[in-house]
Amino acid sequence: MILAAQPDMEVVGEASNGNEAVELVKSLEPDVVIMDVNMAELNGIEGARRISEATPKTKILALSMHRDAVYVREMLRAGAKGYLVKDIDDDALIDAVRAVARGDAYLSPAIANSVLDEYRKHVTNPIDLLTPREREVLQLVAEGKTNKEIATHLSLSVYTVEAHRSRLMEKLNLHSTGDLVRFAIRNGFIA
Repeated sequence: MILAAQPDMEVVGEASNGNEAVELVKSLEPDVVIMDVNMAELNGIEGARRISEATPKTKILALSMHRDAVYVREMLRAGAKGYLVKDIDDDALIDAVRAVARGDAYLSPAIANSVLDEYRKHVTNPIDLLTPREREVLQLVAEGKTNKEIATHLSLSVYTVEAHRSRLMEKLNLHSTGDLVRFAIRNGFIA
């Protein structure tokens, strides 16, 4: 009812179990599927995997009571573009469906930290934690550029550069500009 009430959304089908969901998606080819992790006959993880293989243009949004990073990871690995916990409000559900429909990822704030913590445990190279923009900022910091100079060079605001620096230090567990520079030198960002 929540989704059907939206002027830009149409509910084209509902399934009572995982096998039925997969078959409905194959025949209807919807833009977005909201898939529960726990489903009768075929669980949501395997259902998402089959949907991803059969109709790769259909985007999957997982909806679950499970907050454990293992479920989230497996749903994302199976092809889901987003993951919501069931206690979300109506607006968050609508936002998530729209985000996934656009091709953006969406994670419930309630699980985002556990997912990041789980991811960080499995990353062996800390550089893998950095976005391309964070890598650019790191290099420019290591070259001795000020926040204002970096902002001008990358066509960003100074506040955005400061946010990137903060995230760099948080992700890499560093505490000063000197630490950032030493990390950049050790990892070949500058000679």
